[in-house]
Amino acid sequence: MTDARPRFLPVSGPLTTPALSAHAIASHPDFIEAEAIVARRLIGIHESTPRISRLKSSHRKWMITQSLFALSSARDPADPLSGLTASRLIDTVVEIGAASRNTASAFLQEMLAYKFLREVPDIPDKRVRVLEPTEVSVRAMQGWFDCHMQGLDRLDGGNRLQVVTGRPDLFRLAQQHAAGHLVEDPDWHDPRDSIGHFLWSEAGGMVLHDLIARVPGGRREGTRIILGPLALADLAEKYAISVSNVKRMFSPVEKDGLAGWESPRRKGSFWMSETLLGDYFHWQAAKFAALDEALRWALAQTA
Repeated sequence: MTDARPRFLPVSGPLTTPALSAHAIASHPDFIEAEAIVARRLIGIHESTPRISRLKSSHRKWMITQSLFALSSARDPADPLSGLTASRLIDTVVEIGAASRNTASAFLQEMLAYKFLREVPDIPDKRVRVLEPTEVSVRAMQGWFDCHMQGLDRLDGGNRLQVVTGRPDLFRLAQQHAAGHLVEDPDWHDPRDSIGHFLWSEAGGMVLHDLIARVPGGRREGTRIILGPLALADLAEKYAISVSNVKRMFSPVEKDGLAGWESPRRKGSFWMSETLLGDYFHWQAAKFAALDEALRWALAQTA
């Protein structure tokens, strides 16, 4: 998909730098450092609250979670029946092709069971069950948003993180706007096959973040980036998935010559190809650009 938006969008209000397009982000020499910032932050969230991290650790769950928060953020205080309900979430998830009705319903029940969602009190129509994220969920999503602002600032020396700090209204508006854009963007909704083997798998998103967090210090040998020793059993234990699931993520990229180990039987240092890293950058740049644009939109709404 060609980025149809201008390369740079106007500076909005207190922001000191223009918005970056997906192309400008993906080709920026410091993007790997920005990606590492996000990867390390998300790994930290997983280590402190692994249960909530797993709710967005696959691409399918990410789309459901973002849709869930966007519906909650759209609630109008003047309309007590507006906002997040089971039927609205399920309809949205099915419409954007993220999951089946049964999967979306099971995910919602999981969120409620783990107390990541709760019922909004005093709804006048008892037949309608309006839901909202709990504080721990909001903090996790806010942390996700903030680390992306920090990553964008790393690229151009901007002040996005400073602007959004202490402004939950900006976070809610921007998240809602960006989520709506991303689920309609083929570059984001349908990641390239090389990374799709990871992203559509349970905890595959976290496994990819783990690999990216290792890249900045990796040495390069031609078109290969050497990341150092990597044991699949360690990844499985860290992200609470089976070794066989991890092997299924890595086998296709090994077969296609996009990643592998320097020695037989997955021994020695692990390497990643420039092609695999480029596909990941292409996918992630769509998200960073959408969040950058969404922040400016949110500032305009609150001006």
